[in-house]
Amino acid sequence: TDYGSSLTVSLPAALQPHQPFQIIVRYTTADGPAIWWLDPELTYGNAKPFVFTQGHSVCNRSFFPCFDTPAVKCTYSATVKAPAGIQVLMSATQSSYLEEEGVYQFYMEYPVPAYLVALVAGDLIHADIGPRSRVWAEPCLLPTAISKLSGIVERWLTAAESLYGPYIWGRYDIVFLPPSFPIVAMENPCLTFIISSILESDEFLIIDVIHEVAHSWFGNAVTNATWEEMWLSEGLATYAQRRITTETYGAAFTCLETAFRLDALHRQMKLLGEDNPVSKLQVKLEPGVNPSNLMNLFTYEKGYCFVYYLSQLCGDPRHFDSFLRAYIEKYKFTSVVAQDLLDSFLNFFPELKEQCVESKAGLEFERWLNATGPPLAEPDLSQGSSLTRPVETLFKLWTTEPLDSVAAASSVDLTKWRTFQTVLFLDRLLDGSPLPHEVIKKLSECYSSQLDSMNAEIRIRWLQIVVRNDYYPDLYKVRRFLENQMSRMYTIPLYEDLCTGTLKSFALEIFYQTQNQLHPNLRKTIQQILSQGLNPLPAIDTTAVTTDTPAMMLEDKVSEATNGAISLRDVNVSA
Repeated sequence: TDYGSSLTVSLPAALQPHQPFQIIVRYTTADGPAIWWLDPELTYGNAKPFVFTQGHSVCNRSFFPCFDTPAVKCTYSATVKAPAGIQVLMSATQSSYLEEEGVYQFYMEYPVPAYLVALVAGDLIHADIGPRSRVWAEPCLLPTAISKLSGIVERWLTAAESLYGPYIWGRYDIVFLPPSFPIVAMENPCLTFIISSILESDEFLIIDVIHEVAHSWFGNAVTNATWEEMWLSEGLATYAQRRITTETYGAAFTCLETAFRLDALHRQMKLLGEDNPVSKLQVKLEPGVNPSNLMNLFTYEKGYCFVYYLSQLCGDPRHFDSFLRAYIEKYKFTSVVAQDLLDSFLNFFPELKEQCVESKAGLEFERWLNATGPPLAEPDLSQGSSLTRPVETLFKLWTTEPLDSVAAASSVDLTKWRTFQTVLFLDRLLDGSPLPHEVIKKLSECYSSQLDSMNAEIRIRWLQIVVRNDYYPDLYKVRRFLENQMSRMYTIPLYEDLCTGTLKSFALEIFYQTQNQLHPNLRKTIQQILSQGLNPLPAIDTTAVTTDTPAMMLEDKVSEATNGAISLRDVNVSA
């Protein structure tokens, strides 16, 4: 199971209280939820095998014996032996390599929770992209990674430091992983893991990296002590991410990205229901439930809205920045609960404590934490109207009957829009699908060729519109897309949509043509999707299949809904 079994060590009776002692556990591990082994053909270069670990949230107990809870932090050291030509990296502040022995040594000098211990090994090379940052990738991907990130990561780190104090981890390196990586990004200290597939989507890459930068303060330095309060890491990191993007890219861009995410939050809430307990910030973790199943857009966006509300109580966000700097300084290298944050907030702003803001009718802190449903208040996004208004206008042109505004709509050049504008527009069309046949036909005539040349985040949304509307003239593009995708986030949503409608046989055909290029875990997941409502599919080779990883998140809940694709499309923010 995901939880594994406990290891009990009996200590000598003569051991005195608080007396230091050492325990040595000899163990082996091969397959497990944390460890992903890839054959060469599952990498971009097809040259060498690859392995990475993904510990969030309770997977690292299959990697090494540990206290696998965010409440416990410790330093660690590791010795790793690897064949010549295989580069090994870990989430550590210090490393060395003895070439003649093929041995790497790693040491993390600061205490971290078990889930932040991470390892990756494969055909990786690097390039410096700043004074304290380098990017690691397979040789064929490195030039792209350099061109996307050279110089700007330092800009983001400097902006974050100006807001929240010194970056304490030394280096901030990034490693791009093959498309089998089960989530978008993971904030492993000193070494952020990111899926290579996101490299083609510039704005998503920016947001994902900045979110992981923000975790260096919120999540890594100060961690939620219990998985029932993941918002303490994710909500604060999302708030910090948006403060950083406001400082570096302006308020309009930040408001556009926020509008896109809040749209997704309301979409998920419509799926799950406003009274669903997973919409609480302090969600109850029942025995036997994998904590990652509780990770959803409420963790990020409802958490963000609460943090934003706290910042607004201060009047000036810079005052709230000062509080967060003090909060980090007080609690760094420890784990906290919500009461620690809220008590610190009220103590930092005694005038707010005197006003009893924690008990303001309808906005009580307790209600924020324990009420189901949407956020009690949402941010003012009017500063993004220059970017969101064109989206709203175009959407109305296409969805207002009678459809007599095609000429005006078709004159809009989506190639001049920002990615987040285009995905916001397409997501709203998805929400309204199925559309009248005349509308989908005209949409294809106006935009299909434009969208063909855009990034995968945009193309997958258009293809979902094609599938949900059974628009057969563009189905060949769905096939072509799936034939060239190996990542969970760009395959599962389409397969879920194909199997919800009348196109399951089409999905089966594509799957059997492409299954050998997919990781066994992903093959297994798609097979489960295809099997719903059918006789069992023929068995496929699932050698090394491990328990499905946290990327599935709300799969069980969402698979019951009509449009299950939303589960992955909207939750793959990052870890």
